[in-house]
Amino acid sequence: MLVQGKHYLSIWLNENDVVQIIDQTALPHQFRILNLETIDDVCHAIRSMQIRGAGLIGVTAAYGVYVAVKTMPKTIQTQEEWQAWMQECTKKLLATRPTAKNLAWALDEQYSSWYNKPHAKALIDTKKVAIKTAHDDIAYAESIGELGKEIIAGIAKKKNKIKDETAVNILTHCNAGWLAFTDYGSALSPIYTAHEAGIPVHVWVDETRPRNQGASLTAWELSEQGIMHHLIADNTGGHLMQEGLVDMVIVGADRVTRCGDVANKIGTYLKALAAYDNNIPFYVALPSSTFDFEICDGKHIPIEERDATEVEYIQGLLESTNTIEKLRICPPATKARNWAFDVTPARLITGLITQRGICKANEADILRLYPEASNR
Repeated sequence: MLVQGKHYLSIWLNENDVVQIIDQTALPHQFRILNLETIDDVCHAIRSMQIRGAGLIGVTAAYGVYVAVKTMPKTIQTQEEWQAWMQECTKKLLATRPTAKNLAWALDEQYSSWYNKPHAKALIDTKKVAIKTAHDDIAYAESIGELGKEIIAGIAKKKNKIKDETAVNILTHCNAGWLAFTDYGSALSPIYTAHEAGIPVHVWVDETRPRNQGASLTAWELSEQGIMHHLIADNTGGHLMQEGLVDMVIVGADRVTRCGDVANKIGTYLKALAAYDNNIPFYVALPSSTFDFEICDGKHIPIEERDATEVEYIQGLLESTNTIEKLRICPPATKARNWAFDVTPARLITGLITQRGICKANEADILRLYPEASNR
């Protein structure tokens, strides 16, 4: 997508074969590009949320495997030592974030590219898989955008007939835009595609505490693409729904079970409850790599608990010095807990928008789109 009129991906290989990313912890106040040259660089980028979002975590992990192959220590001499190195690097990557299914999926995709292969062959194959993973991520997001656009177009048509209004008011939570994928995104992709097709859209952007990915990332993305939006406090969504100011909700996902339960950024469940109570369609957009076909009940999804400082402190631009600073918002003696995700039950979800089509959030309809998963 665009940054000051120039197209960027969220992760790429530069002309020197170095993995580069946009540092999301500096946005929206600074646009900073980082190099990921070692396996520790990649793990730190994922864990510290310099990159985040289900799709991008997966793509970064795929590139991380290639980085691990490239940076094999010169002290390694035997095939056994080299394979042990890769096992260790893969375990490091897998341990960075436990909830997003795309991470484990990408590592599984890369496994046959290096396992029991000579180093020279693995160097070629892991690079190919990493690049393909990124390209597929973009293609899936584009397909999600086209399918979701039709839902938005249908609402716009209905509004014209009933209210003589054109703008479709969409509420989203957290950031599931191009920064969360290689490009386009999941939840924001239909919005971008509708905007490009000339369908008027307006987005209500939850600030999404802690870490404020809505205020810092989604609002920045929409600003750069010229899409009308307003930032709101996390607790405002229900009021807007009661007042008839929300036409639909679209969110992303970090893991979706074979029966349609959805793990996403903490607070998603509350938006789904409010939407259900007000008869507002609630859609989840995701690529196939986010499905976990091994489990049905969302209670079995591992929920990451992150550092409490993300709740105790808030980061922003200090206007007096034009520097990014952290500010404590609670008393020194107060301790915090910080669950990063919650689970929205399938019964609250209108539909899942995937690259293969739109389905209901139930096992039968999901397997209709993904029959190859029926024997898992």
